[in-house]
Amino acid sequence: MKSNSTLIPVDEDPILTTSAAARLLGVATSTVQLWMESGAIESWKTPGGHRRTRLSRIARLMEPAEQQAPPGAAGRAVEVAMSDLTSEEFRPLPAPDYPAGKDEASRLIALAASGLIDTPPEAGYDRIVRLAAAVTGSPIALISLLTAQRQWFKARVGLDARETPREWAFCSHAILAEGAFVVEDAAADERFRSNPLVLADPHIRFYAGVPLRDAAGNALGTLCVIDREPRKLRAAELQSLLDLAAIAMEELPEPRVKK
Repeated sequence: MKSNSTLIPVDEDPILTTSAAARLLGVATSTVQLWMESGAIESWKTPGGHRRTRLSRIARLMEPAEQQAPPGAAGRAVEVAMSDLTSEEFRPLPAPDYPAGKDEASRLIALAASGLIDTPPEAGYDRIVRLAAAVTGSPIALISLLTAQRQWFKARVGLDARETPREWAFCSHAILAEGAFVVEDAAADERFRSNPLVLADPHIRFYAGVPLRDAAGNALGTLCVIDREPRKLRAAELQSLLDLAAIAMEELPEPRVKK
């Protein structure tokens, strides 16, 4: 029998107390307790009411920081995620009105730890969306980042809005894909035909998005292009979009850590 979060057999995946998990992450036991209660760290309660988790679940949080960061950096990066920014944005909803993967909790932690949300425009990301629009012939191109409550645009061309509610985000579907997620005609797709972004401005009909993953594989958001007319991407256009997404992923910052 395998653990849910890794390929480690359960018999070889030790059970950790909150204090043991806290020591590994380099944070306070009370902080780990909060993360467990919120669902940010998968856990369960013993008959006596004590929280327990497995080593593999803590190891997943530590992976982004293991190669270069000092001891405790992973825990501090997670602490940033749960304290520096609006905590509700980075806690998975119990019953979201949008598709979410099994790794949504760790994905949200990684997004918060990136420090990207609500930051000023950056030339590197802006160039990428301009190029994405140009090479695909699309009027709109975005770098979209997904919190639990909204999709926020780190870079955009052809769209005035800086964010939308998460439940409207085509990108919620795209981050679950391995490669490009393409909707050729949103008005004919039952998943999107009643979406406010289809029925009203910007009147999306065509969408193509590629997940943007950090070094640990967390899909923080997408590089996407949008058109107001149904269409398809030619093979060369799709490859250009994939290439630009790879460049955007190289721009993603390492998780922030507190000094």
